[in-house]
Amino acid sequence: MKFKPLSNHVFIEPLEEEQKTKSGIVLPDTAEREKPIRGKILATGPGKLNDKGERVSISVKVGDIVLFKKYGPDEVELDGKKYLVGDEDDILAIIE
Repeated sequence: MKFKPLSNHVFIEPLEEEQKTKSGIVLPDTAEREKPIRGKILATGPGKLNDKGERVSISVKVGDIVLFKKYGPDEVELDGKKYLVGDEDDILAIIE
């Protein structure tokens, strides 16, 4: 399925991270605290229009691994798989 986000929206594939303590105990999802999580950018919009009507390009590109807030983007399901759609502002950092 092809998709093209509009404005400054990004389409993210969340990267699963196993939650472990330093001693090796695996924590269940219910024990998670709100913290940033990682994901891979699958698609980006063209960018937002500023007050002058000029397009401000988006800072991330397809393939970037990013850090974002857990409750920032909206969750969507396509073909049985979960993805996230959010604003560029939901992204905290690009992981290099």
